[in-house]
Amino acid sequence: MGLTASEAVRLFFHRIAVDQAFPLELNVPNARTRRAMAESEEMMRRGTARFASADEVFAELEEARGQ
Repeated sequence: MGLTASEAVRLFFHRIAVDQAFPLELNVPNARTRRAMAESEEMMRRGTARFASADEVFAELEEARGQ
């Protein structure tokens, strides 16, 4: 973004002062997201993957979109 660290911090605190709120949305992942994250981490740990290539990922996404 072209900001120094001090400029970014100053901007962050300025938004807090102006908006009287934290400028970021902090959410705890729901159960479905936590399961997907755990599955992904396990796949990375084991070195297994559901798809052999990005092309396979996009092909399945296109197929699902068409249904």
